[in-house]
Amino acid sequence: MRFARLGGAAVLGLLVAGCSTSGNQQAATSTSGEQRVTQAELQAFCPRISLREGASFFSTYEKGGNGDSNRVVYQASISDVTRDCRRDNGNITINVAAAGRVVPGPKFRNGTITMPIRVVVMQGDKILSSNLHKQAVAMNNSQSATQFLFSGTSVSVPEASARQVQIFIGFDEGPQKG
Repeated sequence: MRFARLGGAAVLGLLVAGCSTSGNQQAATSTSGEQRVTQAELQAFCPRISLREGASFFSTYEKGGNGDSNRVVYQASISDVTRDCRRDNGNITINVAAAGRVVPGPKFRNGTITMPIRVVVMQGDKILSSNLHKQAVAMNNSQSATQFLFSGTSVSVPEASARQVQIFIGFDEGPQKG
């Protein structure tokens, strides 16, 4: 009985091993005509993305009410960030995304709000790109929060230097007025 179990396990192991693919690093085309992902693509490096320190929250106040919680129009927060990388001809193209929510304040009025979201790509201390985006969010209920999804523009970096690249994302009101 014991030998039968061991023999069955060995046969199962050989069957599973026979089903694996090997060696070909080129993109394979399935019978349905779709491109399959190669092992090299699965193992490819994609630069880290981080929520910039101090830039995960954003509050808007009615005119002259900065800092007064009774005069908040809305507050927004970014709760999650991610990126997607594609390799092509020695470059990596990075698409960034952030998810968050907007909470109406006491002075909120229904409508569309616009939040400033900045994406910065750095290599060490050097800024490779810095783009400010305007994220519009339609809010039609002053009693509940609204979720949003930001998807930024693509950034391309040479694959050879991708391991030294860091991506930051967060709210950016720009220079303080006054």
